Amino acid sequence: MWLREELLKSIWHAFTALDVDQRGKVSKSQLKVCGDFDIMEFNRMCWTLCYKKNIHTKHLLISDNDAFKVWCIFNFLSEERYPLVIVMEEIEYFLRKLTEAMGTVWSKESFAECKQRQNSKNFLTAWELIELVGMGYFSKGLNHQILSMGINEVFNELILDVLKEGYMMKKGHVRKNWTERWFVLRPTSLSYYVCEDLEEKKGDIILDQSCCVESLPDKEGKKCLFIIKCADKSFEISVSDKKKKQEWIQAIQTCIQQLRLGLLSPHREARLRRWELRQRQQVEEDDLAERMRQLQAANESKQRELEAMRIKMEEAAAKAALEEQRRKQTQLDLQDRYRLDLEREKMVRQQMEEQVAQKSSELEQYLQRVRELEDMYHRLEEALEDERQAKHDEEAMRKLQASLLEEEAAKRAELERIQQQQQRALSQTEAEKQELMAEHLAKERDLKAAVQQLERLQRERQGAVKQYEEVTRKLERAANKTKTWKDKVAKHEGLVRLIQPGHKEPQRITNWGPASFTDTELDLKKKLWQERKNQGAQTQ
Repeated sequence: MWLREELLKSIWHAFTALDVDQRGKVSKSQLKVCGDFDIMEFNRMCWTLCYKKNIHTKHLLISDNDAFKVWCIFNFLSEERYPLVIVMEEIEYFLRKLTEAMGTVWSKESFAECKQRQNSKNFLTAWELIELVGMGYFSKGLNHQILSMGINEVFNELILDVLKEGYMMKKGHVRKNWTERWFVLRPTSLSYYVCEDLEEKKGDIILDQSCCVESLPDKEGKKCLFIIKCADKSFEISVSDKKKKQEWIQAIQTCIQQLRLGLLSPHREARLRRWELRQRQQVEEDDLAERMRQLQAANESKQRELEAMRIKMEEAAAKAALEEQRRKQTQLDLQDRYRLDLEREKMVRQQMEEQVAQKSSELEQYLQRVRELEDMYHRLEEALEDERQAKHDEEAMRKLQASLLEEEAAKRAELERIQQQQQRALSQTEAEKQELMAEHLAKERDLKAAVQQLERLQRERQGAVKQYEEVTRKLERAANKTKTWKDKVAKHEGLVRLIQPGHKEPQRITNWGPASFTDTELDLKKKLWQERKNQGAQTQ
C-alpha cells in the first residue's frame, strides 16, 4: 500500500510536467518511459521528466543528485492529497534531521524567519523545499560537501530505510575465514558490501520472524562476537568494541520485533503517527471552528433578542411615563381630599386629647392604687417564701432525726449481738477460758466504744430535737405573720386576695385574669353595678 502511494506521488510530478496545456490529459507514449523499472530508477525517470521545468540549478548550492534526493524526501513526507505539498511540521522534522546529520545545532530562530518569509503560508511545494535547502539558509558557514553528506545521510535513513551501517568482520561459510565487510541494516535485511561505496554487494541476510540474534563468547582470537540465526543458516560477526556490539544487537532485535508485530519501518510508522496526530488536531480545530460558529450564531440570536427587548423596554418606558403622569394627577386629587380629611381629623383629635387628659388623671389615680397593691403583694410573697423555707428546714430536720434513729437502732442491735456472743462464750468449756477471756476483754472494749458512740448519738439526737423545736417555732411565727397579712389583704375591698389552693370548680375569667374574684365577690360586684345603673336611669 505504501509503495503504491509513493509511486503515485512520483507519477503525479511527471504527469504535471508533461501536461503542458494543463488540460489534465497526457498521451500514453509520453508516460511509457515510466514502466518496467525498480522504484529508484522509476523515481529517477519521473525526476528527469519534471525537474528541468521547475528549478534552475545554477542558483542552487547543491548538485542535481542532491536535489533529486531532497525531491524523494519531499515525496516521502508530503501529505496524501494533490497537488502535493509538505506541511511545516514535516519541514521542521526534515530540517532537524539534516542539521543533526551535518553536525550543527538546530536554530529555532532561523526556522521562525523561514516561516515568516512564507507570508503565513503553512506548506511548501517540492521545488520550494529544494530551493530552501539549496540556497543554504540552514547550512551557513558549511561547505557544499558537508551539506551533500547530510542530505545523503537523511536520504539513506528515510528513503532507503537504512537503520544502521558500518564495517564489521564476517566469518565465511566455506573457507571459515574472517573478512571485513560494509554492513547496511534495513527493516527486512542486513546487506554486506566490499566497501562503503555500495558498488559491489556480497550478499544479504534476510530477516524474518523466525530469526534471532545472540551474543557469543570470544574465540579464535576474535572479540565482541555475536551470531544471527536464520532458518537456513547462521552468520557469525565480530565488531571492534563492546559498544558497537550492543548497538548492532539492539538494532537487529528491533527489526525482528517489528517484523513479528507486522509493523512498517520505523520512519514510516513515525510518519504515520505524525499524520494521525495532525488529523486529530485538524478534527479538533474543525470542531472548535464549528463550536465558534454555533456560538457566533447564538450570539447574533441573542443580540437580536436583546434588540427586541430594548424596543419593548422603550415602549414600556413610554407607557410607564404616561402612567406616571396619570398617577401624579390622581395623587394631587388624593392630596386635596386628604387635606380636607386631615382638617376634620384635627378637630376630632383635639376633642380626643381633652378626653385623654381627663382619662389620664383618672388612670394616674388608679395606677397609684395598683402600685400600693403590688407592694402589699410582694410583701405577701416574701412571707410565703419564709413559710416555705421553714417547712423545708422542718423536713430536713425530720430526715436527720430519722437517720439518727436508724443509726441508734443499728448500734443497739450491734450491742445486743455482742452481748449474745458474750453469753455464748461463757457457756464454752474451761479449756477455752483463757482464749475467751482475751476475746471478752476485746469485746468489752468494743462494747465500751459502742456505748460511747451511742451516748454521742443520743446527744446529737437531743441537739436535733432542739433544732427541730426551733424550726417549729419559726414556722409558727411565719404562719402567724402570714395570717396577719391575710387579714390585711381581706380589708381592701377584695381587689387583691391571697393565692391559696383553689377548689376544683370551673374558674371565673374576668378582665383581671382567671380566678381574680370568687363567686361571692363577683355577685357583690354585679349587685353594685346594677344599683348604679338603676340610679343613672332614674336621674335621666
